[in-house]
Amino acid sequence: MNEKQRDTDLLMVCISDISGQVRGKAMPRFAIEKRRETGVGWTPTNVFITSFGAIAPSPWGPLGDLMLRPDFSSEIKIDLPDDNIAESFVLGDILELDGTAWACCLRSQLKHAIDRLEADHGLRVNATFEHEFFYSGTEGLPGLAYGLRAYRRLGAFPNRLMRVLDRAGLGVDTFMPEFGPGQCEVTIDPRPALRAADEAVILRELVRATARSFDARASFTPMVDPDGVGNGVHIHFSFEDLDGNPVSYDPARPAGISEPAGAFIGGILRHLPDAISLCASSVPSYMRLTPNRWCPAFNNLGLQHREAAVRVCPVFGGDPSSVARKFHFEFRAADGTSSPYIALAAVLNMGLSGLDDGLTAPKADDRNMDELGREELAKIGITRLSQSLPEALGHLQDSTWARSYFGDIFVDAFLSHKTYEAELMEGLDDAEIVARYKAAY
Repeated sequence: MNEKQRDTDLLMVCISDISGQVRGKAMPRFAIEKRRETGVGWTPTNVFITSFGAIAPSPWGPLGDLMLRPDFSSEIKIDLPDDNIAESFVLGDILELDGTAWACCLRSQLKHAIDRLEADHGLRVNATFEHEFFYSGTEGLPGLAYGLRAYRRLGAFPNRLMRVLDRAGLGVDTFMPEFGPGQCEVTIDPRPALRAADEAVILRELVRATARSFDARASFTPMVDPDGVGNGVHIHFSFEDLDGNPVSYDPARPAGISEPAGAFIGGILRHLPDAISLCASSVPSYMRLTPNRWCPAFNNLGLQHREAAVRVCPVFGGDPSSVARKFHFEFRAADGTSSPYIALAAVLNMGLSGLDDGLTAPKADDRNMDELGREELAKIGITRLSQSLPEALGHLQDSTWARSYFGDIFVDAFLSHKTYEAELMEGLDDAEIVARYKAAY
């Protein structure tokens, strides 16, 4: 092939970073084979780029080099000219120059947790991310929650989005006009944990691309109105053994929660006060995580309880083998300002600590935690989650669990990034903060 015949179309090699943004560097497609192992160059200080452009204080400054190696199992190449959609990107891992994982590569952090779960406990996780977002291309009217009229007002957007997600290989499931004016929800099929996080990153970008094709915007910000409803990212997960048998369900145990699943959930609830900033990573995240918003405000387990941090999801039908296969849990504390990789890595690492320590399953409690007094909450081992990003970061700073499972380099980088982000919001009122995040996400 001569020079004129080479495919110079660009492929963006991307990562999802601490800010929850997707960044990367593009290379011509003719260079794919040459760069399959080495990828493209990257810089350590890039991890400190906030969603608002300013760079948080970095210990590396202008020093250091890394490589961003693509994983072509995640490649997206979509060309739908009739829909005004053209996307070409691939996700990858940030590596040291010797090929080892970099401590602040979020995808590598998730891989490490997946490997530990399998090696130490013989378990694998299947997961999916249930996304809520606000779409600007409709006239939002109150009172149309979940309504056909609200769906109709979205025009061609839902059908085009499903077509784009299907073309990308995502297992399209449902679409819903949500509670808030202009708010939407989209779900896709569960996948093995790493692929689930990849697809969460891909889905967010394809939602944004589809909205852009209508000269509109989609925002995954936790809040668009300080007094309105919020956007969450609910992580659904289940367990199987190394032979692919489901192991989340045990009909002989309370609420049907198997022994390993119970230990895992016990770890989540024990460490969620320390880890909440990894899952809800912005200032307006804590406007959302308040009682009576259908959002978790405590580290509790519930059955049919949509204000629980972890919920046991209902299974329809009574066939035991079908119940075992469908039985799963929902982690409800995350939102779209957290990278899917670190949110899922946090869930896995919290759960791993419960398995490592042989915790017993917590008791499911469907009471309204906000109506219980402090003494009653302490008696049942329930804690009010942080009410601000700085408070949440303080718990992470002091967490020996987080430093043990994620490492000091990552924890300190995360704290520096997010502390600086919180400082950028100082002096702004809630409406101004919400507007900044709506534009950023």
